[in-house]
Amino acid sequence: MINAQDFLPEGVSNVNVSDDEMVRVNAAAVEATKSILRRRSPGVNIVRFLSAAFYLRDDVPISIGQAVGHIMETHMVEMAQFSVMTGKVGMDELEDDELVMYGREFMRFFDACQNAFRGLTSLDIENLRFSELDISNILITCKQLKHLRLNNCDSGDPSTLEVEHAHLSELSIVNCFLEQVKLIWLPQLTQMTFDGWINYQDPLVLGHVPLLETVSLSNIGYSFHNLVKLSEFLSTTSIRDLKLGFNSEKIWVQPECLTGSLASVFRQLRFVNLVNIPEGCDLTWTMFILEAAPLLKELYMTVWDHSCIMETDEMTRKAESYSENRGVEWDSASSHFQHHNLVTLIIFGFQSEDYMVSYLRRVVAAAVNLEDVFLYRMLECNHCQDDRPFRFPRTKRQRMSLKKRVTAGIESFAIIHARSVLRSDHLEKIIYPECSLDTSRRMLLSQQ
Repeated sequence: MINAQDFLPEGVSNVNVSDDEMVRVNAAAVEATKSILRRRSPGVNIVRFLSAAFYLRDDVPISIGQAVGHIMETHMVEMAQFSVMTGKVGMDELEDDELVMYGREFMRFFDACQNAFRGLTSLDIENLRFSELDISNILITCKQLKHLRLNNCDSGDPSTLEVEHAHLSELSIVNCFLEQVKLIWLPQLTQMTFDGWINYQDPLVLGHVPLLETVSLSNIGYSFHNLVKLSEFLSTTSIRDLKLGFNSEKIWVQPECLTGSLASVFRQLRFVNLVNIPEGCDLTWTMFILEAAPLLKELYMTVWDHSCIMETDEMTRKAESYSENRGVEWDSASSHFQHHNLVTLIIFGFQSEDYMVSYLRRVVAAAVNLEDVFLYRMLECNHCQDDRPFRFPRTKRQRMSLKKRVTAGIESFAIIHARSVLRSDHLEKIIYPECSLDTSRRMLLSQQ
């Protein structure tokens, strides 16, 4: 694996790399790629995994692409990956003319290295503005593609992305200025991430996706947005793993009474992860997922007003119609409802507040075979400071008091764990598909 970032000086990261450093480390990546490929005798060895990550600068991508294309012509390559970086992090750093420039540079690279792209199995691209047919042409050429990640890629105006591919199994669309995504024919697709859409009327249209089982959906809900019905949003699927992200803003999901269509969507659901639910909001609405998913085994949720991803300026919030009422109400949960398969409930950002304790009582009463409840403090972000008082049961006495509040009058064998150290298996479950492994591992527990 060749990664241009490995040649950056100590203390320099993709966040603060300069243009001169990009040129230098790109050149080092070219030489490393050519050196490694020269050592292989044509037709002798199978290349199991070939990965190149580099910056979109000058003719370096073409040099790497042509070298990779050459080895694909002379060797059998099982997996080949390109990660094309721009050195820009976050949409706010980029002007429209930069997106256009990067898009043109990428297509120049693509046109010059058709042999390499025809053999690619994974492509990760960011900060590109394409013309209307560019992505379709890329998919047509990359016939072996299995993994595609688009981050902040668009066509200028809100547009529809139609996706057809025989082998694509993982698709990630993050912060792309798209009005609608149509998955027309993807017979091998198993995982999808869709983070940030602008149209709340059918933003995702699912065609032939018979194997789709892992779905991650995240968005900011504004005050003027209609709530999304998952029975319609995910119709024709039967997913096993579901992540819903709310960016610490308005809950954009419409709680639904149990219907045949909702039951069909959730009939195979085993794992749910609810991310960045705003603090202070009634959590009862999540019970509709339990009612509709009888096979659900694990429920994770993070309750967090994550300040560095939130818009905190009051004037901006008002001008852009952020919602001040971020919760959603639902009173349809049956008092006699029982769930027989949920064994684990995990809450990150737990506080000993009435609304959280009341929710815990409701889940513990309904989930008759619940085994473990793990309560964690707030996650800690390296990019923001939060010195708010935080009511977490730190002492043995506080934990015993919490347990009494939760289980009073309820017969349950569930063990309540209030922890300050994050278990590794729980960390693995909250590593989001749209985040890098390094980014996710930096999410620690607050020691407040």
